[in-house]
Amino acid sequence: MIDITEVAKRSGLSASTLRFYEEKGLITSVGRQGLRRLFEPNVLERLALIALGRTAGFSLDEISRMLGSHVHPQIDRQLLVDKAEELDRSIRKLISMRDGLRHAAVCSAPSHLECPKFRRLMGLAVSGAFDGDQKKNSKLKKSPKKVLRKGS
Repeated sequence: MIDITEVAKRSGLSASTLRFYEEKGLITSVGRQGLRRLFEPNVLERLALIALGRTAGFSLDEISRMLGSHVHPQIDRQLLVDKAEELDRSIRKLISMRDGLRHAAVCSAPSHLECPKFRRLMGLAVSGAFDGDQKKNSKLKKSPKKVLRKGS
């Protein structure tokens, strides 16, 4: 058994985070030694899975559903595929934003507002293209200039 202080030290998480994770059902203590919670050694592996899920953008509720209360979690592979596709969409948006900003930084137009690429970037921002709103995105496909004027 490992007490909460050792789990915190080895996982890099605070004791309050570990108590919160226990409250959410992500981890389970197996007893107490005085006032300190005790955990099975495999809690560190479970905490590593939680950290991986958080890094990938899963919510704690999603992670909880994936891990369940099983010693060996049965992770839904389709959920992983869906998250990977979501990350791909985010990456494409971020690359588009990065490229637009780099262009704006070196654009030779007298004013950014005179630069067609910068105006397109503004239109994308107004349309919601960078926040994933599909209804707003459909307006953009018709006419980014109209979307930009509406938001002005």
